[in-house]
Amino acid sequence: MTNHYPIGPVMLDVEGLTLAPHEQEKINHPNTGAVILFSRNFQNPPQVSELINSIRAARKGDILIAVDQEGGRVQRFQTGFTRLPPASYYAEIPELAESAGWLMATELLAVGVDFSFAPVLDIDCGISQIIGNRSFSTDPELATHLASLFRKGMNTAGMAATGKHFPGHGAVALDSHLTLPTDDRDLESLRAKDFLPFKQLIKEGLEGIMPAHVVYPNINPYPAGFSTFWIQQILRQELNFNGAVFSDDLSMAGAASVGDFTERARLAQIAGCDMLLVCNNPLAAEQVLEALPVKPDPVREQRLKRMQGKRKPATHKNTEKWQQISDLINQLMQKYA
Repeated sequence: MTNHYPIGPVMLDVEGLTLAPHEQEKINHPNTGAVILFSRNFQNPPQVSELINSIRAARKGDILIAVDQEGGRVQRFQTGFTRLPPASYYAEIPELAESAGWLMATELLAVGVDFSFAPVLDIDCGISQIIGNRSFSTDPELATHLASLFRKGMNTAGMAATGKHFPGHGAVALDSHLTLPTDDRDLESLRAKDFLPFKQLIKEGLEGIMPAHVVYPNINPYPAGFSTFWIQQILRQELNFNGAVFSDDLSMAGAASVGDFTERARLAQIAGCDMLLVCNNPLAAEQVLEALPVKPDPVREQRLKRMQGKRKPATHKNTEKWQQISDLINQLMQKYA
């Protein structure tokens, strides 16, 4: 076996603020490809930077570091980072969406994170509490425009973007962390509305997509992340997406309907997911690492390589651009406080 592993197909997490010895072993498993960080892994920028360095040092090869840093309710790193508004706030100052995407990416790249799972491309239908103001708008065209600007800002800073949750999580009331939501709409309804941001950003070169743990029973019997119909037929063929597909967390209740962890991983991989997320369950992550065959996949590895961040030294806070954007965002946040 090679001493320099490529990016593997499993994304896992770590327990605390520093890396435990048993975690080093898992990180160096040939099937490991990425680590996602949560609030529990974060104290301040120097600490998280050190944790990230130790994760990279533990791997003989490439590894991706990710975090959910959308803003609003979903911002894992806060102390020493600009507090970002929920996506829906940008409708008031559209040009700020691009600046905020740049700022979010710049701050993360400075501590060694490769990418944030953003932007949310779901259209808010006034039903979903789990999406709600995480969506840029209830208007598909405005949501598409703002998401496109946000991604452009991320790209300018040197960060790839991941649109979520394909084909659209905005029209279900239930939370897929706790249960398996169903959306009874037909394919034409989704094409006319929910597909629009995905379609446009794919055209612009979107690097990653995360499918929803949602079932659309009038279209296909499987949750989108386990469905060859959704990933291969619609996403790859109809929408011509050639970036990386990240499963949503296989530990979520919305994934439980398809079987145990090894079965979930197997089905998600067959359906077309390039990277499988197994979070908040170290035992399940170990099972998946061991159960999946270790085999190179140059196409998958190429897609995932595009998610690597263009890391920068932490000098952004001295720049006028950072200061201006940070001030504008703080003003917007205070307005809604």
